[in-house]
Amino acid sequence: MAQGFGDYYDATAARPPRKTLLAALDRFERPGRAVDLGCGDGRDTIELLRRGWQVVAIDAEADAIARLQARPDLPAAARLVTEVARFEAARWASCDLVNASFALPLCPPAAFPALWHRIVGSLLPGGRFAGQLYGERDGWAGNPGITHMTRAAAERLLAGLAVELFEEDETDAVTPRGKPKHWHIFHIVARRSRSRAGDQRQ
Repeated sequence: MAQGFGDYYDATAARPPRKTLLAALDRFERPGRAVDLGCGDGRDTIELLRRGWQVVAIDAEADAIARLQARPDLPAAARLVTEVARFEAARWASCDLVNASFALPLCPPAAFPALWHRIVGSLLPGGRFAGQLYGERDGWAGNPGITHMTRAAAERLLAGLAVELFEEDETDAVTPRGKPKHWHIFHIVARRSRSRAGDQRQ
């Protein structure tokens, strides 16, 4: 992180929104309120705004927020609030969607349980989480400050939510910065029960 993310944003600037976000959005009947954790320069935030969502975009990098606010495709009537903060320290109001595309693994393991509890607790009935977790065979496993888990642990994490998408992806490829890496990823969309009483029973 010390090297900054400018080259990462440059490399991913033209990429489309994440498939997990699109899968979650296609399951909503109407736009609502979303939180985009680790929003980067806004590839997912822009799609949410384009579809009429109200968005709180959070990122630890001030450069990311500046790039998001300067995007030429930022809708003129965008209902957007931005915050520069590490997402494990951030607070946000109840919402219909928490999107965290390739962001949650960057939360240190010691802080991850509280962050996940906050994410699930912030979802309104029928609200969804969309994002990725890293598996234990990922090439960055063991790096300080990065959270990895087994498939069984990821499934336990989702207990009490209706899992609408869970795809395990393991492949050798390169990072957006062009470095070779073994990827072990869980792609997830999960929905909170439509009644809080139902959540309590689960």
